[in-house]
Amino acid sequence: MSRDQFNFRKNNQLKKTDKSLKQNWDLKIESLCNLINKSENYYTTSSCSGRILLIKDSREKRDDLFIKVWHDKISLEQIKKELEQIKNDDLIYFKQDPCILHITCKTLEDAQKLHDLAKLTGWKRSGIIASKKRIVIELNATDRIEFPIVKNKKVLVNDDFLKVIVSESNRKLETSWDKIKRLEEFTI
Repeated sequence: MSRDQFNFRKNNQLKKTDKSLKQNWDLKIESLCNLINKSENYYTTSSCSGRILLIKDSREKRDDLFIKVWHDKISLEQIKKELEQIKNDDLIYFKQDPCILHITCKTLEDAQKLHDLAKLTGWKRSGIIASKKRIVIELNATDRIEFPIVKNKKVLVNDDFLKVIVSESNRKLETSWDKIKRLEEFTI
């Protein structure tokens, strides 16, 4: 008799240690992930409730590119302090990323059910990824900001612009957190 591949993979996934740079659960999405992982038809493989970061421009994906990452709202003073400490000639980007969630589903019907629920609760950019081994739904919020902020050790924007960016980034993070709460309110 063959073993249940979905439950085998789910058990293995939930035993894994956190490999993210943060090295712990993102508290604003932890409750939703726990709810999903308790369901017999779903389990999470990665998640982020949203973040603000300063990152070196690169075509490669490497851990050393991150200058600063916040998983909460920021202040003008925080961003200015970090910008003042940048002493290299790299092109540095400011980014505000929305929430994202990857969930493995037992069946295509389960994936479609969750996809439809996500759409109803404001997750505009969502999709189902199917392969021979598993069915994954990717839930993305759409509110993001990204632009170059430092080049050759010089901050490219003034304080007035930074005030607007801080305010908008914080507002967009709150929007992401609201999407997480709305999805959590529904029974999966």
